[in-house]
Amino acid sequence: MRAIITGGKGQLGRAVEEALAKHEIIAPGHETLDVTDGAAAQRLISELRPDLVVHCAAWTDTAACEREPQRAMVVNGEAPGIVAAACHEAGAAMLYVSSNEVFDGEKGSPYDEDDATGAINEYGRSKLEGEHRVRDALAEHYIVRMRAAREQGSLRAVTDEIASPTWTFDLAEAIAKLIDTQAWGTYHLTNSGYCSRLEWARAILDLSGLQVPVEPATLAEFGAPYRKPAFSALANNNGARLAIALRPWRDALSDHLRWGEAQQAAAGPPSQSGNRK
Repeated sequence: MRAIITGGKGQLGRAVEEALAKHEIIAPGHETLDVTDGAAAQRLISELRPDLVVHCAAWTDTAACEREPQRAMVVNGEAPGIVAAACHEAGAAMLYVSSNEVFDGEKGSPYDEDDATGAINEYGRSKLEGEHRVRDALAEHYIVRMRAAREQGSLRAVTDEIASPTWTFDLAEAIAKLIDTQAWGTYHLTNSGYCSRLEWARAILDLSGLQVPVEPATLAEFGAPYRKPAFSALANNNGARLAIALRPWRDALSDHLRWGEAQQAAAGPPSQSGNRK
């Protein structure tokens, strides 16, 4: 199989490329492929004739999306439709990586794939528009909703934002399994279980062997200029029917932290500048 990975130089793009190593992969970064340029996307996909395009390119800065909603809609909403239309012309399938933030967080239990959406911030609205445009342009598609895990914690974390954090490498491996099925549709590919930001931060410290107290707070106390869905955990029903299941989030977090330590060790100590006597 020949596949193009948009946003190929990002963290998820690199992980997907590694997971699809048995295939022929082209993974251009933004400097090579601007996905908002319809002519460029159509030209590249037409020339390379891939079997599949994995669309990882996105603007994921929630606060910036709130400040610049038009840009967010262009990058996250319109561009997936552009890529999907180019795939249709070239006879290629497409996998679009979406977000748990297409939901409003009011359900109070994990969201199923066919639950009604209702994004409450500009990032979520733009990703949801991307879903609509992919579905409208291309029948042979996968839509994968996920919640990216961010290992950076703080000494103050919220108790009322609950989701299913997911390690990029686990997601990439699940994507690799999914595209072998050709079972088009919408999937929630997240590490199993869910937690609050506070529980997440405490787990990082616990697994790192650090005895540092974390102060609980609420989303309102942080005073962010945008809303976040309070409970956006995802239920992986459709993937489970295909025997695609991701391990618990805490197990993935433990491996992620060990992986990070190994990367730092391989890089060696930081260089030091200055005069020595």
